[in-house]
Amino acid sequence: MAEQFDSRKISVLPHVLSVNISPGGIPKLPVDSVWIVSDGLKGDGHNHEKHRTPLQAVCLQDIETLEELQSDGFELDCGEIGENITVKNLFINQLPVGTILEFSGGVVIEMTKVRKPCYVLDQIDPRLKDLLMGRCGIYAKVLKEGLLQKGETIRVQMHSA
Repeated sequence: MAEQFDSRKISVLPHVLSVNISPGGIPKLPVDSVWIVSDGLKGDGHNHEKHRTPLQAVCLQDIETLEELQSDGFELDCGEIGENITVKNLFINQLPVGTILEFSGGVVIEMTKVRKPCYVLDQIDPRLKDLLMGRCGIYAKVLKEGLLQKGETIRVQMHSA
């Protein structure tokens, strides 16, 4: 029997490649879907005070950065550097703070702060902090709660000053 066509597999639109949670720390592990509420992803532990703020409720990273690190010899997969949402075709570090991301399932977030590499990356490799400086992803606050699923497309609204 032929495999059914799935447009998400060939999408060039920005989309959610992986949704990742952990009870605390890294790595975060992929799940198919998760509820996103004002203080973050349900079931995702925030074991440090700096993560308990609505302005840092969600952490995003693009797969393209992880692939660059993989080509440099690091064995990294989605969620391993602590991001909640791994995206494809959306170059996170090129978007300004204030950018709004609307997910096709209804969740809406606003990018709030560039993420700095954390000491927990030393568990993987001490060189990662330097390599990720300026491209470690971004934090976001939740504007509209809901269920987020792997494969959802993302609509980008640039912040207007």
